[in-house]
Amino acid sequence: MSNMPARMLPWFTAGHFCNDFAPCAIWIIAPAVALSMDMSPAELGFLFTIHSVGAALAYFPAGVISDTISDRGRLLLLTFVWVAVGYFMASYATSYWTLAILLAVAGIGDAIWHPVATGVVVEQFPGSRAKVLGIHAMGGTIADVAGPLAAGFLLSHLDWTTTLQVCVIPSAIMAVLFIPIARHIPRRDKTVLSRADFVELWQSWMTRDGLGVVMLICFYNMALMALLSMVPLYLQRVHALDTSMTGILFSIMLLAGALLQPIVGALSDRIGRRPVSIYGNVLAALAAGSMFVVPNLLGIVILQVVAIGVLVSIRSALLATAVEHSGNKESTTLGIAFSLMDGVGALGALIAGIVGTWDLAYPFLLATAFSAIATGFAMGMTRAPRPGASPS
Repeated sequence: MSNMPARMLPWFTAGHFCNDFAPCAIWIIAPAVALSMDMSPAELGFLFTIHSVGAALAYFPAGVISDTISDRGRLLLLTFVWVAVGYFMASYATSYWTLAILLAVAGIGDAIWHPVATGVVVEQFPGSRAKVLGIHAMGGTIADVAGPLAAGFLLSHLDWTTTLQVCVIPSAIMAVLFIPIARHIPRRDKTVLSRADFVELWQSWMTRDGLGVVMLICFYNMALMALLSMVPLYLQRVHALDTSMTGILFSIMLLAGALLQPIVGALSDRIGRRPVSIYGNVLAALAAGSMFVVPNLLGIVILQVVAIGVLVSIRSALLATAVEHSGNKESTTLGIAFSLMDGVGALGALIAGIVGTWDLAYPFLLATAFSAIATGFAMGMTRAPRPGASPS
């Protein structure tokens, strides 16, 4: 039974949007930095990887803390301050490695939000996990749309330093607005995760099904990261688009996924996670592979919209799969899932950057391969968890 009214969900969506705005703007800001510093595609891919790995290091401990403390509202409030201050400091970086380290540290604040906030919503709405995860995820995906769009526009008038400083404003504003909201987030009794709890969780993931879900999540996000990290640079270097047009097109690519995510999540609540995972990855693989052979910009952009939009739209179904496999400790489980997505999955950006050094179209083939492998692991799932079900 939910102890949190449904009217609280928009605040979680808005909070997700504000925390993700600056990190999402990095998709456009970083290529601008790469062009100004004459970075290679491999160096740019590595920058994205470091940014994601910094976040990945925080997901699991944040999930554990969320499952053991009583006042999760205060922890969520802290994330807005961390993001605003962290990315503002990163804007003053004067070298590649300084920027990389500061982005990694700033990303930790954004990372903490995800397992804590998603843990709260799936705990409060156990019968519609993928749906509420999709509603929450809309905030992040809309930030994926608005952040690059704003960054592209700002970069046409300002340098990247000032652009990044402007992009922390949503987090700073929400740090103030969320103060009264934090007090109304349901509290619960403090608990301690024992060694037995960790052993049980570990054993659940070391099964055939558990490892299959792990590999599915990893290769799914490697495909998505390969596309997200190289598409803006591809559009600017290969097709000579300016930052404004790149930001517009990149935002359009993510808009479909943002709008479809709650719908696809609700669909997976009804028909199961397995078919959504299979068909989503198959469609993404076909679209990404077709980019390599389509000769004109319009066709490539349409295929990018399909590939990226589909991958984004199935994300909440994959997160729900992870929660339902472990059956309890929602925030800890989601912390593991986010760590896999942004940690291991971030290798997709690094590898895409390496192959992009030879030809910036090669990352499309790489994404095809990753999605195809993810499809194989999705097909290997032996069962489709039901909403609210725990593993037997």
